[in-house]
Amino acid sequence: MNYLVTGGSGFIGSHLVEQLLKKGHSVINIDNFDDFYNYQIKIKNTLASIDKNSAFEFRDKETDIKNLVSISKSENYTLYYQDIRDKKGLEDIFKNHQIDLIIHLAALAGVRPSIERPLEYEEVNVRGTMNLWELCNDFTIKKFVCASSSSVYGNNEKVPFAETDNVDNPISPYAATKKCGEILGHVYHQLYNLDMIQLRFFTVYGPRQRPDLAIHKFTRLISENQEIPFYGDGTTARDYTYVDDIIDGITKSIHYLENNSDIYEIINLGESQVIDLNEMVSTIEKALGKSAIRKNLPMQPGDVQKTNADITKAKTLIGYKPDTNFQNGIKKFVEWFLRK
Repeated sequence: MNYLVTGGSGFIGSHLVEQLLKKGHSVINIDNFDDFYNYQIKIKNTLASIDKNSAFEFRDKETDIKNLVSISKSENYTLYYQDIRDKKGLEDIFKNHQIDLIIHLAALAGVRPSIERPLEYEEVNVRGTMNLWELCNDFTIKKFVCASSSSVYGNNEKVPFAETDNVDNPISPYAATKKCGEILGHVYHQLYNLDMIQLRFFTVYGPRQRPDLAIHKFTRLISENQEIPFYGDGTTARDYTYVDDIIDGITKSIHYLENNSDIYEIINLGESQVIDLNEMVSTIEKALGKSAIRKNLPMQPGDVQKTNADITKAKTLIGYKPDTNFQNGIKKFVEWFLRK
């Protein structure tokens, strides 16, 4: 099968690309190597995903990405340095490839940055996604997996969070753009018979996690004997999901779409194991064998108190079966962090 993956050089995307290639599929990776964090991390992700971990000589961004595109091209893998906001650029890619299914992971991520840059989040996460749907219609592509987020639940008082819960009250621009994606996705399904699964990811972590995210950031700061920013009283809690389990959920969603028609589904992908901030820090401390130095700070705007996924639908519909508990997942992450 020929898959197009947007954001295939990111954290989750690079793991997905790696898995698809191992299964013998062809992958077209579209990524804009955004400056949200160091582009060199995405280059390393890309090299790891295509099993080319040889030394890479970094120079400057444009040169490095050009070299990466060149050395990574193969019979079953093509990388495009492309922004999803540029519909004409996307159209040229669609013209050059036969695409069976799209997995759309590219987005501007993060709750707090979205409060500072709401219009840019709308451009990428809403307009950029609509560009892809428009091209699906133009090129008769009928299968689409889209990354949504547990952020759409906001401060949902009912736990665990189920797909049938009302999500009309997001508390950040990022969450609002993901809710918009779900609504507009349903429009394209109805109007153009685009089969689609929207996956609500719950706090994904693991090797290659973005360095700005809490687990990676805390691990680095603790290992360097620096203060960690500790927001609130430690009772905020998350349903942390190990990246291998997320990839399992994505690949099973792909399989479900390929074997069924007239599909529009929203599915939670979580671990269904809630860990509060105090336990998260203590688990990292134990894995590192070092104590954290906490800098106590007030809660941040846009942060939710708790996330907790009801994964009954994922288990029933696609056979999702997460099997990495938080303690083992942190152990694996720390092992990767210490050797990278």
